[in-house]
Amino acid sequence: MVRSIPPGRVATYGDVAALAGRRRAWRAVGNLMRDCGDLAVPCHRVVASGGRLGGYGGNVGLKRALLRAEGLVVVGSRIRHFAAVRVKGVSPKD
Repeated sequence: MVRSIPPGRVATYGDVAALAGRRRAWRAVGNLMRDCGDLAVPCHRVVASGGRLGGYGGNVGLKRALLRAEGLVVVGSRIRHFAAVRVKGVSPKD
């Protein structure tokens, strides 16, 4: 599901949990994203509710830089125009 979030767009931990059929498992999604070392999974595109960046394994600066490189406007620890770049209906690729 995370791999299907297109560049320049984001989904929340809760969005990913809901799409996995476990809408209340947002914390588990955050833990998985924090520990994900697979470069093929764009973990930086999964953010906290309201457009906050979240932790990114302690390297919020890198997460901010990756999102900015994809064209998102990040001010401090929030994504500007969050509602416009949020993807709620991501689905796994076959």
